[in-house]
Amino acid sequence: MARVRLDLAYDGTAFHGWAAQPGLRTVEGVLTEVLGTLVRTPVRLTVAGRTDAGVHARHQVAHVDVPRGPWEGLRGRPARATGGSGRNEAGQGRSAAEALVSRMNGLLAREAGTWRETWGAPPIPRGTGDVVVHTAQEVSCDFDARFSATGRHYVYRLCDRVEARDPLRRHDVVWLPRGPLDLVAMDRATRVLLGEHDFLSFCRPREGATTVRTLRKFRISDEGGTVRIDVSADAFCHSMVRSLVGAALEVGLARRPAEWVEELLDARSRRSAAPIAPAHGLTLERVDYPSEDQWAARARESARRRDECC
Repeated sequence: MARVRLDLAYDGTAFHGWAAQPGLRTVEGVLTEVLGTLVRTPVRLTVAGRTDAGVHARHQVAHVDVPRGPWEGLRGRPARATGGSGRNEAGQGRSAAEALVSRMNGLLAREAGTWRETWGAPPIPRGTGDVVVHTAQEVSCDFDARFSATGRHYVYRLCDRVEARDPLRRHDVVWLPRGPLDLVAMDRATRVLLGEHDFLSFCRPREGATTVRTLRKFRISDEGGTVRIDVSADAFCHSMVRSLVGAALEVGLARRPAEWVEELLDARSRRSAAPIAPAHGLTLERVDYPSEDQWAARARESARRRDECC
């Protein structure tokens, strides 16, 4: 078997989240169907972080194990010698990774067009889709897209002023019906969230899983008329980022005092859970990994600490 790392991006608007679900269009479902077609066998993806319905990813990472024969067969015929500074010279063909990226993106664009035509959605430019695979590379079996990761970085975007609303960004920026937000109060209220805590009040817990996480960044800034919230942690529970933003919004809209966020954190209870902000404002921006010689050790440590981390 060959273990292949995929670095990809997607617009989550038309997907029912990452995880495959019968009868629903999901990112994982579309990718596994395309991969299965190319390597002629069913495949199973492991992802760095399963995103909710409507959440986007500018940089997501997954890995897949494929049979060695079909993987090598993706290389195809050698290209004709080009000379000069051509990328594939002296009759060398494309690598398996290059071929996989090219063929996957072609099939993904076709799938997106067919889906939109079937459901009567407005057409999209030819050759484009809502999932793009940027790179593929064969890695050692020590690499685990989920457990080898050392950090996840998200950005949540909001617009709190009517005059700043950009219709071209309506799919990834939440338009607040009222505002403006009190960013100073939001910043003051959320400082207590940094560090290692039990975030049960901000998670939808999975049975038998820990809700302890280390929040490394929660930074609020003005991005040219858009409120940008950068959130980073070693890992996140289900709906954790949207819950953190939801709590901050309660303070920013003067519905709750700044001290309420700390009270919520200390409560560690689903009975007083934080409200969940809309999904489409959230984008996974980056996933971090250690050097190759640390992949296996990091995966063992993560699996031990979080049996069901999102």
